Amino acid sequence: MQIHVVERGQTLWALSQLYRVNLSDLINANQMSNPNQLSVGQALIVPTPATVYVVQPGDTLYAVAARYQTSVAALAALNQIQNLNQIYVGQVLQVPAVAKPIKQVNAYLTDWGTKGAQTVTQLGPALTYMSPFSHHVGADGSLSPMNDSVLVTAAKAQTVAPLLVITNWSGNMFSSDVASTILNSATLQQTVITNVLNLMKSQGYIGLNIDFEYVYPQDKTAYNQFLQNVVTQLHAEGYLVSTALAPKESANQVGLLYEAHDYPVHGELCDFVVLMTYEWGWAGGPPWAIAPINEVQKVLNYAVTAIPRYKIMMGVPVYGRDWKLPFVQGTTAQTFSPEAALNRAATYGVNIQYNTTYQAPYYNYTDSSGTAHQVWFEDARSFQAKLDTVKAYNLRGISFWSYPSSFPQVVPMIEDNFQVRKLS
Repeated sequence: MQIHVVERGQTLWALSQLYRVNLSDLINANQMSNPNQLSVGQALIVPTPATVYVVQPGDTLYAVAARYQTSVAALAALNQIQNLNQIYVGQVLQVPAVAKPIKQVNAYLTDWGTKGAQTVTQLGPALTYMSPFSHHVGADGSLSPMNDSVLVTAAKAQTVAPLLVITNWSGNMFSSDVASTILNSATLQQTVITNVLNLMKSQGYIGLNIDFEYVYPQDKTAYNQFLQNVVTQLHAEGYLVSTALAPKESANQVGLLYEAHDYPVHGELCDFVVLMTYEWGWAGGPPWAIAPINEVQKVLNYAVTAIPRYKIMMGVPVYGRDWKLPFVQGTTAQTFSPEAALNRAATYGVNIQYNTTYQAPYYNYTDSSGTAHQVWFEDARSFQAKLDTVKAYNLRGISFWSYPSSFPQVVPMIEDNFQVRKLS
């Protein structure tokens, strides 16, 4: 795949000619419902052969060689180029095939019915794990009922391994008190573990994902002991154990979200961890990229010192947000899919910008009532930046939060970058 950023006056037909691909292949790769609707700054994926690269504006022979892990001299020789400083837009270069790293991919699912099952089927070729979100742990150690059998069935049909997710969610938020009650009682811990094992056996899960958030700092040791108990009993039964961890930049980072998440202990005990590297631009805060890559890298720089790289799944968001301007504390941004973000840009006829520090697209518009808005979302460029980060840090893989969503470029881009490891 190549990524093309639409310029003023360009059409899909012209791009198909530039890249020497069929128009229908270009439309299908991006799943475009309206091929005539393009926005300046929109990122498209172009399905070019693995050993061919079409030169784009700003390219140099050095940059292309680096991308394909070869030397400038080798690339020049392969293409009989005499002047190393002279390549032109639209030039077709022969490039060496690059081996794809083997990675694992997880997706959290928040729809347990037909829509969720359809999503699993669509994503299936690109997934290792599928994690229905979530069974809530009660203060008595019970697990809330969740009719997710249709998701488990869909996952197994796609050779995707289902993970049981448990959380300390209560009402409309994570409950520090529920977590504290469970973690400080050996009896309740065992009740939770017994219920988890029974559910995993009856539903066909292959592993557990624990997402306990906003745990009191004083319960850090108790959480670690609970995790040890879980791992001991589940590993004895042949199940995987993983956890979701807040995005810490240091071991001593303060805050209710962070302090009880002990990276070294989770990294030692668990089969893998999911780093929740998203929500910088959260719905209740001011406009910002959801997962600015410079902030994600700060988390990874600490994480790889505390957790083996082969155990780290980097969190990747598959959504965007629309904030009203000026931002007013107490207001909530609208959350929607990347495809919806593109449609809104087209509706208001605005250009899509790209922040190179955050590696994230955004735009501003004014609605029919005269209210100003700012939108941050994910696109092919920001997703590629995240895939490149996983490769650069040599991590286990990625974990999406959350599906269903409409981000049609995800599957072909994963398949272009990774060889996705299946468990069976």
